[in-house]
Amino acid sequence: MTDVDEELWSAVGDVSRLRILDLLVENGEVTASWLSGQVPISRQAVVKHLATLEHVRLISRRKQGREVLCRIDDARLEQAAQAMAARAAGWNRRLRAIKRLAEAIHADEQRASERS
Repeated sequence: MTDVDEELWSAVGDVSRLRILDLLVENGEVTASWLSGQVPISRQAVVKHLATLEHVRLISRRKQGREVLCRIDDARLEQAAQAMAARAAGWNRRLRAIKRLAEAIHADEQRASERS
C-alpha cells in the first residue's frame, strides 16, 4: 500500500469527514460555513477536515468572490470506491478461506469424537 493509499484510508476513516463527504455528495458545491452548520463541530474543525479531504484529492475548492466553495471530485471518489470494493473483496476471500478451514477442522474433530 502506498503512502497516498494510507492517507486516503485515514481520511475516510474519520466519522466527521465521512459526514462532510455525504453532505457534499447530497448538496453539491457548498461553503465551509454552510457545512459547519450541518455538523456538530466548529467551523475551524470543518476547515481542517476539508484540507485533509483536499490533500487526498477527494474534494476540490474554488474561490468565488469572498467565498470558497467545496465540491466532491467525482473521479477521485469513484477511484476510492473501487479501491475500497477491491479491498473488501480481498477480505471476503480471506474470510471464506478461514471459514472453510474452520469447518474442515470441526468436521475432523466430529469424526474423531465419533470414533472414540
